[in-house]
Amino acid sequence: MKQTTKNILGATAIVLLSAGVAGFTTYKILDSQRPAASFSDLFQSDSTHATLAGFGAVNAQPVDLTVAAEKSVHAVVHIRSTQTSKVQEVEVRDPFSEFFGDFFGGGGKQKRQIQTPERTGFGSGVIISKDGYIVTNNHVIAGADEISVTLNDNRQLKGRIIGTDEETDLALLKIEGDDFPTIPVGDSDALKVGEWVLAVGNPFNLTSTVTAGIVSAKARGLGMGQQTGKQSIESYIQTDAAINQGNSGGALVNAAGELVGINAALFSPTGSNTGYGFAIPTSIMKKVVADLKQYGTVQRVKLGVAVTSLVEEPGDTQIADRSGKRLSDIKKEAREKFGVIDGLLVGEITEGGSAASADIKVDDVIVGIDNKEIHKFADLQEALAKHRPGDKVKVKLIRDKKEKVVEVTLKNEQGTTKIVKDAGMEILGAAFKPVSNELKKQLNLGYGLEVTGVSDGKMADAGVRKGFIILKANGQQLKSVEDLETVMKSAVKSPDQVLFLTGVFPSGRRGNFAVDLSQE
Repeated sequence: MKQTTKNILGATAIVLLSAGVAGFTTYKILDSQRPAASFSDLFQSDSTHATLAGFGAVNAQPVDLTVAAEKSVHAVVHIRSTQTSKVQEVEVRDPFSEFFGDFFGGGGKQKRQIQTPERTGFGSGVIISKDGYIVTNNHVIAGADEISVTLNDNRQLKGRIIGTDEETDLALLKIEGDDFPTIPVGDSDALKVGEWVLAVGNPFNLTSTVTAGIVSAKARGLGMGQQTGKQSIESYIQTDAAINQGNSGGALVNAAGELVGINAALFSPTGSNTGYGFAIPTSIMKKVVADLKQYGTVQRVKLGVAVTSLVEEPGDTQIADRSGKRLSDIKKEAREKFGVIDGLLVGEITEGGSAASADIKVDDVIVGIDNKEIHKFADLQEALAKHRPGDKVKVKLIRDKKEKVVEVTLKNEQGTTKIVKDAGMEILGAAFKPVSNELKKQLNLGYGLEVTGVSDGKMADAGVRKGFIILKANGQQLKSVEDLETVMKSAVKSPDQVLFLTGVFPSGRRGNFAVDLSQE
């Protein structure tokens, strides 16, 4: 879906709430206004009770949050992720070879070895099962070579990664042992705006910290994927409970002591707690965790439509098309034309996708999926994130100002209803290494990945043999094994599921191969 970029005022930012191994990550907020005064200014709280203040309430009854805090604090852990020091070989080019690239074989290049320092990041996690499964944010442990988990009782254990999901920013870890304290998982769909919640985590390495606030909004999208250029599933719970760096991966807990979200980001003009916090709802978390445990990768579904949200947004005042119309005017005309208040206007149907096989048409307005109302794109993302390929859903539409319900069988990114298996490099059945300087010079190459061995697997099936030097995979230059892994993972999720390799044999003869990555 084509989204609208909004103007930036002031220094407001979205900050991921951990000191990750790659440092703090800051995203510019896509909002034309700075946040209003925090709801916490309207409430008074202490470690025992929270009471309404400033509303002229008579004999207001305090909300006791001590039981919820006691239930949750023992199951929230401190996570230390370490990226160990490494010796890396870097390539230095002179301006002439940099300009002319591989045409002259990269002449003038020099190799230097540098020692990268050890990097450490901190965050939080939530134990969700007695046998030691822990949910945290992907950005807390991304790139980590070692993970240390400190429990509330100060026990320190090694953590291992079961699976990660960059699109939802969730990760599943495991510590060895049993009878660990846990938080019962609640229903985030049942949360109401204005409901009291606790944020439990380890801000600034202050372990076992509990703060209170209310749910300020639901199904909030922040547009972080738009800023990073990566796919992002966003349907956050917004809260004014005080959270800071180090709260990433910690628990958002309701007054009953149930886990309803995983804290992930902070909306703030300063990078500290002067704004709002955002948590990934358990409605998304439960599905991601189940998929990572069962399949090793998250099962995604796509509705197969390009849509425009008819909800008014601050950035809609900008010019949207060549006619000079503003996006707000276009949305207003669409609402009047289709007889709706909000929803998602279908502008395009993807060939071979879920919608193409159902009675969904261009100019339909999607207003519901099963029992969930769809007001904006974040609602759609959250509704679809709960499903797997092959699931059937009932999509409520407005067509010609009349309500219509259509049954849709959901398909994955490949346009099928099959479960996608986790595809690691092992399915290729081959070993690789960056091409040596000697071979580069001999074959006049600037880069490449040499196949050092082939056994049974996808490479052998495609005819690739030992000694072949891969220069490009699906059009991307390969300079490291990591480059090939990145391209391969992307190809596995594509409809074609093919890895097109171009390269050269040691004799100098060029070669091309098509590696079928599909799995039965």
